[in-house]
Amino acid sequence: MSDEARQVESLLPYDRWTEDALREVVVRALEHTAEHGLQGEHHFYLTFRTDHPGVSMPGHLKARYPQEMTIVLQHRFWDLKVDRQAGRFSVGLSFGGVPATLVVPFAAVTAFADPHVRYGLRFEPRMEEAEEAPSAPAAAPSEAEAATEAAPTTPQVVSLDAFRRRPAREG
Repeated sequence: MSDEARQVESLLPYDRWTEDALREVVVRALEHTAEHGLQGEHHFYLTFRTDHPGVSMPGHLKARYPQEMTIVLQHRFWDLKVDRQAGRFSVGLSFGGVPATLVVPFAAVTAFADPHVRYGLRFEPRMEEAEEAPSAPAAAPSEAEAATEAAPTTPQVVSLDAFRRRPAREG
């Protein structure tokens, strides 16, 4: 193998910087939504590791989704709060008519999608960041009723092609 063909290992963490910049997109989208609500037909699919340190969720959900869960922020959710300093967000959702508050560190997020505009990101969970961030207890759930979709009990990769608009057929 020639010297030119060898991959040079970077002493700068470009991969991590790129992922940090893309995670900032998720943070800003949630901050905007917390302040202004969801606009138009935008809605978010957020997938996160439920076994990640700092994730707070009711025990029955943790038992149902021991590793990974996808939540949908669309029509019915409440108390969406972004805490940049703590590196997490919290949101109230309803699961089978039972309200729950989830607290999710941004480091636990593995995917973000806004199917309305066919936008999606995938991440590796950051375990080293979780060790630094303190775990916060979940806030009391709101009495508001909401609906959400959760991921199946086994993690699945979803192709964003399923959310793409199909051109109208001429006939």
